[in-house]
Order: sequence, then structure tokens, then C-alpha cells
Amino acid sequence: MSNSNTSFSIQSVLIDFKEITKAGLAISVVFSSLAGYLLGVDYFSTNSIYVLLMLAIGGYCMVGASNAYNQIIEKDLDALMDRTKNRPIPSGRMSVKTAFVVASVLTIIGLTILYNINEKTAMFGAISIFLYTCVYTPLKTITPLSVFVGAFPGAIPFMLGWVAATGEFGIEAGTLFLIQFFWQFPHFWAIGWFLYEDYKKGGFYMLPTGHKDKSTAMQTILYTVWLVVASVLPTFGYTGQLYLSTVATIVVVFLGLWMLRAAVMLYQKRDDKTAKTLMLVSVSYISLLQIVYITDKFLR
Repeated sequence: MSNSNTSFSIQSVLIDFKEITKAGLAISVVFSSLAGYLLGVDYFSTNSIYVLLMLAIGGYCMVGASNAYNQIIEKDLDALMDRTKNRPIPSGRMSVKTAFVVASVLTIIGLTILYNINEKTAMFGAISIFLYTCVYTPLKTITPLSVFVGAFPGAIPFMLGWVAATGEFGIEAGTLFLIQFFWQFPHFWAIGWFLYEDYKKGGFYMLPTGHKDKSTAMQTILYTVWLVVASVLPTFGYTGQLYLSTVATIVVVFLGLWMLRAAVMLYQKRDDKTAKTLMLVSVSYISLLQIVYITDKFLR
């Protein structure tokens, strides 16, 4: 085999690995875990860098495994939708057996790495895989409540970092969980809105009412309000070691108003373009929020 063929083969394998593990999503989830760790660690040391690296690799493996299992289960439905028909399994580039091996190996590596951080981190990682694969995925074609169920594994990464840093699940980790839990709803309903027709081809019901209507838009606003409320809870001194200064709170409130405005615009216009804008704003919101939390902690 020539070097060019070998390079092409390696490149193809890497591309398929990125797609089967949903690399973009996995990296964003890992970022949440790292943010949670930085919020939980008492002081930054050489050991902190080592644990951060373990958390990043172990976290990617766990999220990648969940996504691979998901694509195995939904392979026939993925073939029906434009956005997923070219994924490795429905396109025929990867067999179900190969995907299962990849998912299983990632699960074992991920759990082993997280266990070496501490037992509770590994436990929550395993719970996340189970809920995403065995509960959320099957429910997606049955009921819009799947988004509610999926919000649980989706909210684990932020608090997982805190547990990795402290070895404990307390009010602080619970608050981080709550923030990312409420964030899931406007984020995924926005996606479900502008991809409504494509999801319909696969029989997925992602919107709370099943339709792109006023009720769905109003629920999006309500959950955005709850998100903003959860995001400022550390200001009031009831969340243990997790605390926000006045300046950081003001920034978080402005971020919340920005996202709330995007949700209100969806209610007013109820079109795909506005839904896509809300999705993009939501992604920016959670990342900027985490950066503000971390910056506030280390500058105080």
C-alpha cells in the first residue's frame, strides 16, 4: 500500500471516529467538566493539571461511548434524516460490530480513568452513560418527555468536575447540576424547532407540545427564566463554597437577559431562523457563564 493510500485510510478512520463519538459535542461537554473541576479545586497545582488531563480524556471517552451507543440504536432512523444519513453506520462506512467495540472500549477506558480520580466521579460517569443510552435514546421516538429525561445525563458533566475535585456531592455540585439541567430545555427545544421536519422523518418528538407553536415557545421562555434564576443562586450565600461576587452576578444577569431576549424573540416570530439564533445564544451562554464563574473565583 502506498503512503498516500495509508494516509487516506488513517484520515478516514479518524474522521469516522470523530463522527461516531460526536467530537464537537464531546469537547463542549468536557469543557463543562473542566470548568466544574476548576470551581471545586482549592488551589491549582501540578497535580491539578494531571487530574484535569485525566478528566478530559476520561470525560471524552464516556461522552464518546454514549454517542456511539446512541448511533448504534438509532442507525435505521439516522438513515432517514438528512443531517444524520451520512454518519458512519447508516452510510455503511462502519459496521455495527465495529461501532459496538469502539463504544465498549471507550466505556472501559473512560470508567477506569474516572475511577482513578475517585469512585464517585466514575459512578456519575456510568450513570450518565446508562441514562443517555438506555432511557433517553429509546424515549426519543415515544414522548417529548425524552428531553426531560435527557436533561439528567446532560447536566452531569458540570457537577462531575466538582466531584472530581472534591470527591463529594454537596450543595455546590447540586447547584452546578441545576444550572446545566435547566439550560438543556431552551437549548434542545431550539434545535428541535429548526430541525423539526428532519426529526419528523425519523419519528423523533423533541418539542414539548410536539409542534412549533406558542405553547412550546412559552415553555422555552419559562425554562430560560429558571435557568437565569439558578445561575445567580451562588450570589446569596446558600450554596456552600460556590459563591459569586456582585460584579460577576451583574455579568451573569446580563448574560441571562441576552438569552431571555432570544427566547422571547422565538415566541414573537416562531420561525426557524430565530430558533437557530436561540440555539447559538444558548451555547455561548453556558460557555461564557462557566468562564465568568471561574474568573470570579480566581480573581477574588
